[in-house]
Amino acid sequence: MITFSRSFHGRTLATVTATAQPKYQEGFAPLPEGFRYVPFGDLDAVRAAVGPQTCAILVEPIQGEGGVHAATPEFLRGLRDLCDEQGILLLFDEVQTGVGRTGRLFAHELYENVVPDVISLAKGLGGGVPIGAILITQKVVGTLVPGTHASTFSGNPFVTAVSHAVLSEILKPGFLDQVRETGEFLTERLTGLQRRHRKLVTAVRGVGFLQGIQLDEAVPAAKVAEMVRELGLLLVPAGDNTLRLLPPLTIGREEVLAAVTILNEVLMQLRPEEADAAE
Repeated sequence: MITFSRSFHGRTLATVTATAQPKYQEGFAPLPEGFRYVPFGDLDAVRAAVGPQTCAILVEPIQGEGGVHAATPEFLRGLRDLCDEQGILLLFDEVQTGVGRTGRLFAHELYENVVPDVISLAKGLGGGVPIGAILITQKVVGTLVPGTHASTFSGNPFVTAVSHAVLSEILKPGFLDQVRETGEFLTERLTGLQRRHRKLVTAVRGVGFLQGIQLDEAVPAAKVAEMVRELGLLLVPAGDNTLRLLPPLTIGREEVLAAVTILNEVLMQLRPEEADAAE
């Protein structure tokens, strides 16, 4: 199975091995064999890594833990074509990007003509209650049959009822439209923040309610996350000195403005002389 640099796929023994970041694997050897890592976004490297034993390619359409890096349409379409050519499966990890996070039910909908063979889901699927699931296409049906895989807590009546309620809300007419609109407003506000603090904020990346603010190396993202938390805003550092924003899908413009105001206040505390008053 081919996975990618900066990826994150979980904490079980197989998924921590699929995660191409040594810091998550330390202390868990021996790791399972059968994974090969290539640079994210490098289609030529993927082609070179595919061999007769390759069964699948596993990718996040937008890398969250790796610092909020979105795959280009060309890269994901190239992976889809390569998998079709070679007769291997294309797996999308949508644990973080799925269930409305990007303003679409699934992030793969952002990419024209790219449909994976398998999608993994969790997190938002349960609205805060633990659940995981996979979706598969017809050509994968029969690969896993009853008894092949089981879990003590999977598919219990309580959590599936919660997930049903979550999906019922998300799929109501207009809900995802509102997420897209507010997500675009968030992007605009963060871009304005970057213009004002152009020496501190080196990039803003993301889609919808999965956004990343990359900071100058001289300002640790963990420190900024701690400072904004003291003012009532919860963020987490990720990847290459990036602040990751994962707000609830139900927030509105007022909450966006409040969050950006707190971020601006903290950045002003760090280097007030470098802020651009014109923005």
